[in-house]
Formats: sequence, C-alpha cells, structure tokens
Amino acid sequence: MDLDPNLDPNLDLVLTRDLKAPRDLLWRCWTTPEHLVHWFVPKPHRVTACDLDVRVGGRFNTTFLVDGDEMENLGVYLEVVPQEKLVFTDAYTEGWKPVPEPFMTAILTFEDLGQGRTRYTAIARHRNVETTRQHQDMGFFEGWGTVAEQLEAYARGLA
Repeated sequence: MDLDPNLDPNLDLVLTRDLKAPRDLLWRCWTTPEHLVHWFVPKPHRVTACDLDVRVGGRFNTTFLVDGDEMENLGVYLEVVPQEKLVFTDAYTEGWKPVPEPFMTAILTFEDLGQGRTRYTAIARHRNVETTRQHQDMGFFEGWGTVAEQLEAYARGLA
C-alpha cells in the first residue's frame, strides 16, 4: 500500500511503524471502544469515554484525561475500508455539523506484511501550516509513536 501521493510536507505529519501484531487485531483495537480506551493516548493520560460508530458519517468521539484536564474530541468518519483504512476528522461532528476550530484529519492505513506483522501508517493532515507546527510542537512524533507502541503491545496481548 503506497502512501497518499497528495502528501504535503507543510500540512501533513506522517508516522509509519511496522508492528508485530496482525492487521485484524489492530483494526479491532481501532474500531472497538472497549479496546481503544486501553491504548489511544500516551500513558499516564487516559481515555475516559469513547463512542464509535464506524461507518462513513458515523461518530468518532473520545474524551481524554490529560494532567487533570478533561478534553472532549468529537469527530466523524470520512472513509472506512475494513482492515485497510480509516479516515476521521474533527472538522465535523455526527450529522455533518461543522465545528468552529477544526484541528486535523487522521488517515490511518494498515498493510498486512504477513507473519502477524502490519505496516501501520498514521497521517495527521492539517488545514494550515500554523496548525501543523502546533501539532508538531505538541509532540506529534513522540506522542503518536508512543501510542503506536501501546497499540502494538495491547493487540499482542489479545492474540
């Protein structure tokens, strides 16, 4: 699976990892609230609520507890290709209601490498250079890298 040919280094942050976990388990971890809450934010932060309706136009809603502050993230799925690709954004909420200050669109791909391994790619696409820099300065690569490690470990525990 090739990366999106429309990648823009000024707007897109990309993380790719080869994970030692089968694609079907990683997919289940991303699409099942009971699993997502265990790995979705870097520890010691945690997910306190998760409501997913995994279909185009369905909700991708999560709430995090970060340093004592609760952060609600409401979004909607734009594309769902089972076991291969998830795209969701916080630019809209369920029912295609626009939000005043969207942050990003996430594009996730899962490529089966065989032997229980998966190439996992996460793209965070932003609306402008300032938002991209803000996300990078917030620790995109470290944070999303930690989350990929947590996802791998959690999925391996399910195997």
